[in-house]
Amino acid sequence: MTLANYLFTSESVSEGHPDKVCDRISDAVVDTYLTQEPHARVACETMVTTNRIVLAGEVRGPASITADTLEDVTRNCVREIGYEQDGFHWAKAHVDIYVHAQSTDIAMGVDAAGNKDDGAGDQGIMFGYACRETEALMPAPIYYSHAILHSLAEARHSGAAPGLGPDSKSQVTLQYESGQPVRAASIVVSTQHSATLKQDDVRELVRPHVVNVLPDGWMCDEDNFYVNPTGRFVIGGPHGDAGLTGRKIIVDTYGGAAPHGGGAFSGKDPSKVDRSAAYAARYLAKNVVAAGLAERCTIQLAYAIGVSHPLSVYVDNHGTGEVDEARLAAALVDAMDLSPRGIREHLGLNKPIYARTAAYGHFGREPEPDGGFSWERATLADDLRSALG
Repeated sequence: MTLANYLFTSESVSEGHPDKVCDRISDAVVDTYLTQEPHARVACETMVTTNRIVLAGEVRGPASITADTLEDVTRNCVREIGYEQDGFHWAKAHVDIYVHAQSTDIAMGVDAAGNKDDGAGDQGIMFGYACRETEALMPAPIYYSHAILHSLAEARHSGAAPGLGPDSKSQVTLQYESGQPVRAASIVVSTQHSATLKQDDVRELVRPHVVNVLPDGWMCDEDNFYVNPTGRFVIGGPHGDAGLTGRKIIVDTYGGAAPHGGGAFSGKDPSKVDRSAAYAARYLAKNVVAAGLAERCTIQLAYAIGVSHPLSVYVDNHGTGEVDEARLAAALVDAMDLSPRGIREHLGLNKPIYARTAAYGHFGREPEPDGGFSWERATLADDLRSALG
């Protein structure tokens, strides 16, 4: 039996969270290679701690991209995020680069050769999800968690909130009635701030960014509105907590409202199906819901390293579908080539469009003119409606 009335919670973290600093740097490295060579291969991991940044990974691309190039990219990311603190400073942090050539064994399985198409860059399962809880067809708790932090970041960057620091987290708990979100039961926001601000000052700085993001009448009561519940958050970012690429995979996707295959996105070029197939699965699920074929849709794709086409395509409309799921799965396979090459070409993924995805979610964003967030377009909806009658 499906639960109709319940509470559900999702969290987000800002661009200044230590793990997101790492995601941003790793994705900026991907963009650097794709700018010069659209079919470059990149698998970049980043670690940050007090005034130290370490890059490691494997690449195949232009020799003109040197360790000095990657150090400049790294420092620029930290500067753009806004770190000029004693414990973590874009100009003063020590940067170590341990990036080397991609394994020839991996390249042999992934590259096209003769009659063999590009294979998947690894085995794995990827999920996509969409629902009608928000205009972006995203689950409401993660959607509003992202929006609160994005609003705070815009105020910080514009100078409207100079007392706030880059590191912050949000958590939104929504009350569901008859399966639909109706109000916030509690809101938690923790944000780094200057030593001159007291907890009540920070609370009032944060409040409008919550109230203005939530739908009218959704704000929780005062007893359930938590801002910096520890009382002080001056030491933050990588100085307060070490960070690693790929540790916020639920923040990056659906906030726990849908399954996750386990693979992170950031630092990977689109030959890696951890990234590209997860984007394809979201694209298909969103088009199913946008076409009116279901109120909720989960799609799973499975791949084997070196094999070009998915081993399975699974569709679950959670009892909300207008057509049989087996028919829908067949229609999706007909509508889009789900090989790694087909996904990259259909969605235009061999472009430097990834650094912008590193914070505030990979899904539920507006498609951009240069091809950014192309997987958020609803360009298959009409074709699916026609194919399925």
